[in-house]
Parts: sequence; structure tokens; C-alpha cells
Amino acid sequence: MLRLKHYSMRTEVVYLGWIRRFIGANGRTHPRAMGAPEVERFLSSLAVDGQVAASTQNQALSALLFLYKEVLGIELPWMEDVTRAKRPRRLPTVLSRGEVQYLLAQLDGRPWLLSSLLYGAGLRLMECLRLRVKDVDFARNEITVRDGKGSKDRRTVLPKTLVEPLQREVERARALHAADLQQGLGGVNLPHALARKYPNAEREFGWQYVFPSPRRSIDPRDGVERRHHFDDGTLSRALKAACKRAGIVKPVSAHTLRHSFATHMIEAGYDIRTVQELLGHKDVATTQIYTHVLNRGAGGVVSPLDR
Repeated sequence: MLRLKHYSMRTEVVYLGWIRRFIGANGRTHPRAMGAPEVERFLSSLAVDGQVAASTQNQALSALLFLYKEVLGIELPWMEDVTRAKRPRRLPTVLSRGEVQYLLAQLDGRPWLLSSLLYGAGLRLMECLRLRVKDVDFARNEITVRDGKGSKDRRTVLPKTLVEPLQREVERARALHAADLQQGLGGVNLPHALARKYPNAEREFGWQYVFPSPRRSIDPRDGVERRHHFDDGTLSRALKAACKRAGIVKPVSAHTLRHSFATHMIEAGYDIRTVQELLGHKDVATTQIYTHVLNRGAGGVVSPLDR
């Protein structure tokens, strides 16, 4: 059912994990023999005993609602007695321009290019890794993000300094694809039902990933050997090591570079609506969190000690 609804592989793994955990917490009782009281108790225990974040509790709730509504065909009543995990209001971790330069200077190869693209275009990690060749417009210096968060498409900027490195990466992907075709392979995973609608598209170069994996692998969904995109874990480890070498003590992840992009764009005077469109935020209120860097927050106040 998850695949029928076009949920991602990651969501599939996470939802199945929560469903197994729910069943295990109730003595392996079949979900059909349980209902709202058991779901409420399970979710409350996550908040009280597990002390999970609000986002984690909501993720578990979404998985169980999907199980009951979509799989079992059971509508659960509104659960008012669930103890909700507290949602703290946190400001995003943002690097200064100097820290971004120090960080990127400690990287090379693909990790450098990927990190530069995350910061320079404000991409989410998986948007960057899943970038297709056809969606990079070198003539217009634009990147088209397909099927981003909320199943939305958007356009963002392609930094001019990354044009040549990205073109070399595309040529590297072309060589890998040509070698795969010679071996009778060369297919790539296509979103939704495009593989059925366009049977030959999976072997067209335009649909290939800009950052393909150096090795082919077996797709767990259909057992077909394909070349997936670059591994996100490799990039995360490279970022962690680079932070250590650069002497940056802030907790840095791939998403920190996206936060830094948004903050530095607003600092440079770009309209918040423009930044909202580049980031792909549904609500401008989400983008407004980055205005903490303007002269309305602590950074814009002169301490009486300094006076």
C-alpha cells in the first residue's frame, strides 16, 4: 500500500519500523484486535517514558494512522488523551560566511561539490543527491527541484562558481552511464509510474542522477540491478570530519548549510518572499525564522557594557 501511494523508500522503512514497534509493545497482538486506546497508550509512552521529540511522536502517529486507515480500513476516532511531546522552539544552527569558507576548504571531490551546492542553492540533502541531469540548466544558471517536500517542484539558483565543476560531474556521470549501457544495463529508478508510461526513459541520459553511486546495486523493490545516487552517509561523515579539521564546534549537518544559505540571503537584503520560493517553503512563517539575524534580534543589539 505504501508503494501504491508512491511513498518513498525511506518513509516505507520508517513506517514499517513504527508498526513493528507498536505491535511488539502490545504483546504481538494483531492491530485489528486493537484500536484507539492502544494507540493512545503507545504514543503517550513515547512522550513520557521515551521522552521523544514532538516530530518523532508525530511520525509514529502518521505510521499508525496509515496502518489503520489505508491497510486495515479502520477509521480511528480523534485521540484526545494522548500525552503530547513538547515541541521546543529552537533557532536553526547557522554558520558565518567565514565558517562556511573554512568548512568547504577542508573538503574536496564530491563531498566538496555537494556541500557547495547545498549552501549555494539552498537544497535539502536528498534534493541534491536525487538531482537529475535534465534538471540542471547551465544556460540559465538554474536548478529545477522535482517532487520536493510536499510533492512540489521549484526552481533555485545555480551558483556560477559551480558551473564548471558540475559540468565535469555530468560528464563523469555520462561516462558511467555509457559503460552501463554497454553491459546491457543503464537503467535508473524513475518516480511514480513514469517507468510504465515511458518504457525507455530509465536508460536516457537526461534521467540519470548527476551524482551516481560508483557501484551498482539491487533495487529492493523489484530486484533489478541499477545505479543509485551517491550515499548520504558518506557525505555526512565527510562533513563531520571537515568540521573537526576546521575547528568548528557548532553541530553541523547537511541541513545547516541550507539554514546558512537562507540566513545569508536575508542578510544580503533579498526579499523574504524570494527566499521562501528558493527554499520551497509552503508558508512564509517558516522562512521568517531566519530573520533572527536581522537587526531585531540579539545580534543587532549593542550591550550596555560595550557602550
